[in-house]
Amino acid sequence: MKLLIIASILLVVVLVGGFAALRRLYPDSKAVAWLAESKTRPILFVPLALFLLIGGFAAYKLSNPGDTFIRSRLIGKELPAFTLPEALPNRLPVRRADFGRGEPRMINIFASWCVPCIAEAPQLMELARRGIPIDAVAIRDRPEDIARFLGQWGDPYRNIGADRDASLQLAIGSSGVPETYIVDGGGIIRYQHIGAINPSDMTRLTEEFEKARR
Repeated sequence: MKLLIIASILLVVVLVGGFAALRRLYPDSKAVAWLAESKTRPILFVPLALFLLIGGFAAYKLSNPGDTFIRSRLIGKELPAFTLPEALPNRLPVRRADFGRGEPRMINIFASWCVPCIAEAPQLMELARRGIPIDAVAIRDRPEDIARFLGQWGDPYRNIGADRDASLQLAIGSSGVPETYIVDGGGIIRYQHIGAINPSDMTRLTEEFEKARR
């Protein structure tokens, strides 16, 4: 905010300087004469200066949005120790012991109340059809809601763990749902996909999974 105020003042100074130049160039102009009647009238430039600065800043942010996603600090590090209870009856839970056994696996963080999770469901089903093992971490969810979600949108998961207090989500550096992680055969987190998996993401995810095999 301070920088915006300073920039506004500088812009006003520039505009006032330009006004002085106009007085020299067009001494007979009625508009210039009207502005010259009072020393306080250059203050009229302040709203214009603020408008131009805010508009310019907004345009810059739109053209240079940057990466606003929060990346996990555990990329390239071991998956932390954890044991989640089963999210559904007759389904195996998700445990740290299931990882690091020589086979890479995906972890998909999802929830039945997550609308983007519906959008990525077909892509997860396709990944499962390709033979990629996917474990699910259900965030702050109820068994009946999870069962309803999987029954409606498909079940690509091998194991489903219930992260009722989001403790594992926070431990691995996830900031929301959905997110997908690739863990290699040694239990190292190799890749993080933030947000829903779109069809355009499938090639990259498959490639990253193949890298994790090596």
